[in-house]
Amino acid sequence: MKTLRPKLFKYFLLPLFCLWIINSCMKPNLLEADIYETSASGNQLTAVNDFLRVDSFAELVILPDRKFQTITGFGGSFTEASAHLLNRLGAANRNKILEAYFGESGARYSLTRTHMNSCDFSLGNYSYAPVEDDMALDHFSVKEDMDDIIPMIRDAMAVSKEGFRIIASPWTAPPWMKDNKDWRGGKLLPEYYDTWALFFLKYLDAYKAEGIDIYGFTVNNEPLGNDNNWESMHFTPQ
Repeated sequence: MKTLRPKLFKYFLLPLFCLWIINSCMKPNLLEADIYETSASGNQLTAVNDFLRVDSFAELVILPDRKFQTITGFGGSFTEASAHLLNRLGAANRNKILEAYFGESGARYSLTRTHMNSCDFSLGNYSYAPVEDDMALDHFSVKEDMDDIIPMIRDAMAVSKEGFRIIASPWTAPPWMKDNKDWRGGKLLPEYYDTWALFFLKYLDAYKAEGIDIYGFTVNNEPLGNDNNWESMHFTPQ
């Protein structure tokens, strides 16, 4: 039976952020801001009204007609852990969460990411290619995603009217393709370069068969490693 692996969430503490409310009728040239804070000190979307006085002010100029770059989208990640927890909710709460992220009344996420093979937000270690030296990937399967991630993505697609793009990233190749034969660290062995490339194509086709299009890939998450804390693989630009 899979169990959620413990993690330290201290680095996920939300920073100070502002909700800007435009009062265009009374002060057409000014922005008024209500500030809410979520912090390590215990605030949880708490209104902040007291501030240190300063001797000078910064001027913020917005030039909406001056463009520097285009933005593909905003969003979050589909992970096995989040999908698994969502599956444990009742239908009403599940739908409420999906609506909050993907629906017209919610954030309307337009760019998302998911993991190939397991990652630090999985229930355990797994690979789509579990059979050693399966160079042709005859045993390739995304069955590990069928219970949680794939249903979550499908439900999100059903809620999203404008649709969203999905980027997929592997944290590591299967251990049998690596020089250290471990989920953590190590490098992809040269004799498996072609097999690892085929792995991406197999994944693309497998998700396509489930009605899910993958917009793009990153070749490796955390290519410099993460001190062997969870799945990783060293991957140089070369």
